[in-house]
Amino acid sequence: MSQVFIVTGAASGIGLALTQQLLKQGTKVCACDIHLAELEKLSQNLNTDQLMVQQLDVRHVQNWEAVIQKVLQQWQSIDVLCNVAGVLRENWVADATENDVNLHFDINVKGTILGTQAVLPHMLSKNKGHIINMASLAALSPVPGLALYSASKFAVRGYSLAAGMELAERGIAVTTICPDAVQTPMLDQQKDKAQAALTFSGTRALTTEEVVEAILGPALHDKPLEIVLPAWRGVIAKAANAFPSVTAHQVKRMREIGMKRQQKIRQGSESTKK
Repeated sequence: MSQVFIVTGAASGIGLALTQQLLKQGTKVCACDIHLAELEKLSQNLNTDQLMVQQLDVRHVQNWEAVIQKVLQQWQSIDVLCNVAGVLRENWVADATENDVNLHFDINVKGTILGTQAVLPHMLSKNKGHIINMASLAALSPVPGLALYSASKFAVRGYSLAAGMELAERGIAVTTICPDAVQTPMLDQQKDKAQAALTFSGTRALTTEEVVEAILGPALHDKPLEIVLPAWRGVIAKAANAFPSVTAHQVKRMREIGMKRQQKIRQGSESTKK
């Protein structure tokens, strides 16, 4: 019997790539996003009864309850929830507005928590289920220039790890995915932003396919508490977080590396346009 997935943030990036791969495998998917028009295009292009699309604002519990109800009415089960929806607005701490604060914590944190809580009654009634929450490498070590994003992802990781430990004895797995920068529309928007320079300090951006492979491979099969991509960057990030005073001295150099790579990306984009 085919499993039933709910995927948020499914209109683009990781969520879209995950939805497409799940459908190729014959999985039933409820693809959710606040951008309904993009989901409807996806539905028209794929034309399969294995796909349900639902507009979802992850910030509101009523929206979550409506989606859960519709999925259960149609497919009678929810096996896996993938909380992928997220937002990043780069800014210096001194420039951040109240709206910036609310945006990051309402979508990244509140959205993840509300989704987890919304699906739990069904999963607990069956003593099985899997919740996969998207954090970030920025959840492992603070990122100057992305303080609000980093703080929100720290919260997602902390909540998810605690929930995973708590729910394991009741048959529910919670896995946190912490990827480095991923080549998505969200990353494209940062290539011109000095605040986001540290995002580009790694050797390369991950592809959405690499993240999806980790979700559909080790995450689903082994149900670990956490997967970091790539693992070696995770080791560095966790060490940096353990010794913030030492790390602070490296920020300027890492930012310079990131800015150089941003420049190369911009130059490549300009060459492509020509």
